[in-house]
Amino acid sequence: MEYKKIGNTDISASIIGLGTEYLDGKPYNIVKETVDAALEHGINIFDVFMPGEDVRRNIGKALGDRRKDVIIQGHIGSVDLRKQYDTSRDLDVCKKYFEELMENLGTDYIDIGMLFFVDTDEDLEQIYSNGIIDYALELKGKGVIKAIGISSHNPKIARKLLETGIIDLMMFSINPAFDMTPSEVDVLGTVEEFAKQEYVAFDSLRSNLYRYCQQQNIAITAMKTFGGGRLLSEDHSPFKNKLTPIQCIHYVLTRPGVVSAMVGCQSSKEVEESIKYLDANSDECDYTDIISEYDEEFSGKCVYCSHCQPCPVDIDIAMVNKYLDIAMLDANNIPPSIIQHYRSLPVSSDDCIECGNCEKKCPFSVHIIENMKQAFELLG
Repeated sequence: MEYKKIGNTDISASIIGLGTEYLDGKPYNIVKETVDAALEHGINIFDVFMPGEDVRRNIGKALGDRRKDVIIQGHIGSVDLRKQYDTSRDLDVCKKYFEELMENLGTDYIDIGMLFFVDTDEDLEQIYSNGIIDYALELKGKGVIKAIGISSHNPKIARKLLETGIIDLMMFSINPAFDMTPSEVDVLGTVEEFAKQEYVAFDSLRSNLYRYCQQQNIAITAMKTFGGGRLLSEDHSPFKNKLTPIQCIHYVLTRPGVVSAMVGCQSSKEVEESIKYLDANSDECDYTDIISEYDEEFSGKCVYCSHCQPCPVDIDIAMVNKYLDIAMLDANNIPPSIIQHYRSLPVSSDDCIECGNCEKKCPFSVHIIENMKQAFELLG
């Protein structure tokens, strides 16, 4: 397993995380089997947003004395007042359910306190006016939570909250279908509906949000990695061909700022299917054959797929392009961390010999040689 640091915290998360939603309603033996498999394979970050007591208690029981080995994303505002998943902005209700989350899990702390489902201006206004953000800050001050996070599906609203400077981590819905859908479309509709939309290559609000997160050292954990399983289905994928779990995970992990792809599993077998990503070769990871049918709209835009590799002088071309794109968000005020990350690469873009092999292999006609020169001018 590989691990990435969560923003400015001292916490490191496994690049594959466990989304526990599908454990809701399952008997304890299935929960324990899935949790055991995740821990055995080095998965150390779990998202627990479900408000039901049974699933929370089962997860807590399955973890037992291994609680200290797991980063838990626990949500402030996830409730089941109507005996189903629901959202509350009532401070007392939020406190009640968050405190019950810790009790159910058998713990006295939650690693990342997540402001739950902030998707609209109304959501944003309410978490401020109702004291929910103050509550999260109070919890962090007391050490009850180690970091503050947000879960969102709306890039515009998420950006507003991130710009406050209080968010350490954002959980966001990421997959190729979502990223190629216009921002004004509600991505919580079905993937089948996405296929009816006019694709926009990579939506600029979404892609710039990811770059902003890496620029500001805000970590991203990705939900909807498989699009609820529809991206893996011949019948329901919005693309001409289905994707594999490995392709979906690789796509997510190549987005700027992402530290972990959260995958929903309900058995040890499903955990093991996802873990295959760690041993996958470049051909198995390559997702360009799925999205390249939109090559005219992607023309000239790096999607960090590494299809251009290997480079004869070992430049990490995708990473250089990623740092260049982040720098170009504000070329006059490039964060020192981005310059440092670029300069820590084993081989500089200035070592490019302009052989052109990468440009011949790039499915999207990116001007790679020109980008290498520009990256060195800005970051070298």
